[in-house]
Amino acid sequence: MKRMRLRLRAAAAVMLAGLALVGCDQKGNEAKHIKVGVINGAEQDVAEVAKKVAKEKYGLEVELVGFSGSLLPNESTNAGDLDANVFQHRPFLEQDNKAHNYHLVAVGNTFVFPMAGYSRKIKSVAELKDGATIAIPNDPTNLGRRYCCCKREADYPQSRDRPAADGGGYHRQPA
Repeated sequence: MKRMRLRLRAAAAVMLAGLALVGCDQKGNEAKHIKVGVINGAEQDVAEVAKKVAKEKYGLEVELVGFSGSLLPNESTNAGDLDANVFQHRPFLEQDNKAHNYHLVAVGNTFVFPMAGYSRKIKSVAELKDGATIAIPNDPTNLGRRYCCCKREADYPQSRDRPAADGGGYHRQPA
């Protein structure tokens, strides 16, 4: 439990540095309120800790706006509905900027949660049978990240893996 609290505080501190920089970009030198997009769930839990620290330490009011998908925070930030968002790694930001002609920039670092797969039946990637279908991320940068995780786990040769025809998963092909 102590280790989890320490990790949560460390992640919040990293996030807070970026939030403080965003607050400085508002008109006037004494900006006291920023609106930040976060992904619902664990990332929002970390953001709640950062929000409290921002208020206590810097007098900065942080309004968190939760999203259930990873495409809307950048769209909302680009449109000016948010001052910032905290949910992505730099390759995702670069790819999203290019794909949607955004001009968003990273103002600080944040955390990236590790990828994981979940199943009620399968205990390791090595147990996947030929032809099995798994869920994958729907963006190129995280798809590559997922592939690296699977390859490392089961040493899949790239030629045996291909995206599912319906886009809903990834099929392991027989050799």
